[in-house]
Amino acid sequence: MGNVSLRNIWKTYPGDVVAVRDVSLDIADGEFLVLVGPSGCGKSTTLRMIAGLEEISRGEIMIGERLVNDVPPKDRDIAMVFQNYALYPHMTVYDNLAFGLKLRKYKTADIRQRVNETAELLGIRELLERRPKALSGGQRQRVAVGRAIVRKPKVFLFDEPLSNLDAKMRVQMRAEINRLHHRLGTTMIYVTHDQVEAMTMGDRIVVMKDGVIQQVADPIGLYDRPANMFVAGFIGSPPMNFLAGRLEVAGKTARIAADAFSLALPDAWTAALTNHVGRPAVLGLRPEAFRLTNGAGPGPDRLEAVVDVIEPMGSETYLYLRAGDQSLIARVDAHAVCAVDAKVCLSVSMNKAGLFDPDSGERIA
Repeated sequence: MGNVSLRNIWKTYPGDVVAVRDVSLDIADGEFLVLVGPSGCGKSTTLRMIAGLEEISRGEIMIGERLVNDVPPKDRDIAMVFQNYALYPHMTVYDNLAFGLKLRKYKTADIRQRVNETAELLGIRELLERRPKALSGGQRQRVAVGRAIVRKPKVFLFDEPLSNLDAKMRVQMRAEINRLHHRLGTTMIYVTHDQVEAMTMGDRIVVMKDGVIQQVADPIGLYDRPANMFVAGFIGSPPMNFLAGRLEVAGKTARIAADAFSLALPDAWTAALTNHVGRPAVLGLRPEAFRLTNGAGPGPDRLEAVVDVIEPMGSETYLYLRAGDQSLIARVDAHAVCAVDAKVCLSVSMNKAGLFDPDSGERIA
């Protein structure tokens, strides 16, 4: 079984520097789990502790039914793909793929069969006699993945494997790794700082900050229901807009008001806002929550803003705007007509909005 369990894992370096703080996580057999977060958040350290390349300060790691805290990396039945590929430059592709099997004393015929099967799976059969220096970045990455696949481990670990590739090749390799996961059905744990990679690849995503798990959810749940402002701002491109204001309630209608707007909040939120009336709050709105309107003025579902920058993206346009002293980004139709420094009116959809406490950053509603 390729299930992995982390139980209250800590990693502390000399000088009481805490890199990973009390992380608990259960990864199902066959799951594709992505660890995502900014540089220094502890995601790679967590992966390296699973691999056995970093010593655990506290806690337990289980792979299958086995406690592996004191098990050497070579005996954990895992395979790791690194950011820098880590290919042997003096060996051919065939020998790079076969090396781990030779160390484990596999028979020559079995090695040949496994290497050929892996090369066929990855579309690199014609590269088997080449050396790494004769390969492109994408081809080297396929070989690095193939070296992991050929061993048929219980768990694959990926440490930012696509960060050295150009944008087009990253998109292609994302699709190939997804396809491999579907065909192999093996547990995969993938580390990245790129939230687009996380959203497009993971069955579940773990968002980390300062060594602490902020939220674990599937991609849609993470996007639609972020647990706090950090997750809301980190996931999504462009990121969620945050509009600061004060909560007001008139009758059964709750509003968030600032100098430049007064927006009505969904009736379903009212009960959750009882203890926050009259206090500051932050309204989170995705860029797609805005639509340009013609001839309308401010209202309970509209706000006025001034256009700072227009970014045509082909299929859509990003508008960078100012509403009073607050900035926001709107994703609008590619054929929308507006000009820099023009005042526009935007209708606001609350379908995927969130309301956050400005002090704790936690979601209120």
